[in-house]
Amino acid sequence: MGKVKKARKFAEMKRMISARDARIKKNQDKAEEKKKKKEEERVKHVPQVSSALFFQYNTQLGPPYHILVDTNFINFSIQNKLDIVQSMMDCLYAKCVPCITDCVVGELEKLGSRFRVAQRIAKDPRFDRLPCMHKGTYADDCLVNRVTQHKCYIVATCDRDLKRRLRKIPGVPIMYISRHRYSIERMPEAYGAPRN
Repeated sequence: MGKVKKARKFAEMKRMISARDARIKKNQDKAEEKKKKKEEERVKHVPQVSSALFFQYNTQLGPPYHILVDTNFINFSIQNKLDIVQSMMDCLYAKCVPCITDCVVGELEKLGSRFRVAQRIAKDPRFDRLPCMHKGTYADDCLVNRVTQHKCYIVATCDRDLKRRLRKIPGVPIMYISRHRYSIERMPEAYGAPRN
């Protein structure tokens, strides 16, 4: 038996690659040139180093110290029976002004009636109240943004994740609670802080 010849379709042409096909060398070169132009046009953004810093040392910090207080720092201070303002002064040997943002107060209110004492402490007249202009009440982002913009604050927190984020920002000391007293890291002038 011989091969069965398949009838060709009427007016069928041989298939050809179109001139704009990506497999053609000219078109590949054009695509590469476009990519290079885009990369050259893209502005490379380098964050400006704060003028308050002398290497890692923050020159804007000085008494009276302004300390941004986090939600859990207030709760842990209550658990350890520490007076916030007095313990801060014992740690830094200088006048301290605890500052509390709207976000932190909002977080305390969200926690409910179990944290009534913390809410009362946050409304203390010795605390400076800082207004927030952004949406939402996530205090960690608020504190990190505020500290990146203004390097004149010490951040008081016991939250590990927030501490990790703050350590990436140069020149920001972190206050925390260890052995039933306040301690501070990344601040050489804190003579009252316990040495490890």
